[in-house]
Amino acid sequence: MNKAFTKETETDDDDLPEEADTLPSGGKNYVTPRGLQMLDEELHQLLRVERPKVVEIVSWAAGNGDRSENGDYIYGKRRLREIDRRVRYLTKRRDNVELVDPARQKFLEQVFFGATVTYATSKGAEKTVKIVGIDEAAEENDGSLVSWVSPIARALTKAREGDTVKLRTPAGEEALEILEIKYVL
Repeated sequence: MNKAFTKETETDDDDLPEEADTLPSGGKNYVTPRGLQMLDEELHQLLRVERPKVVEIVSWAAGNGDRSENGDYIYGKRRLREIDRRVRYLTKRRDNVELVDPARQKFLEQVFFGATVTYATSKGAEKTVKIVGIDEAAEENDGSLVSWVSPIARALTKAREGDTVKLRTPAGEEALEILEIKYVL
């Protein structure tokens, strides 16, 4: 039977995507102060702003009678499940946070979490990346923020200015020369 003609229940979560947990097994959720602020802001937005508005709409729609054909009610309930799922995911991530402030890094001559690294590829192109937490890197689309578990970050970790590191890519191994290491917010 077509799903359009079936009654939607509160436990009908089959069409909602699962949140991907990209943390290494048993690992901490390392974040920069900016990453922690982003997690907190999203949680606040969902719990204090968006969810109360949706609850109000669902309450109003429920008072209008027949819920089986009430789009506001059906969409609102689905949106509440999405919000609640995201809140559970963010809460788990927040509970497992390990705050790492790049400004307090003691080994400034080596690449660690929070470092902003400028490197040159074997073709001579220069690129600058900052090694940050998984959630923070996922928010950025221009490639300037990379997750600490990414292959590029793993290749750069513990390197010093002037070092050449090997990055394994699908096209083969590539040599990267570290030009500059900074720790800035």
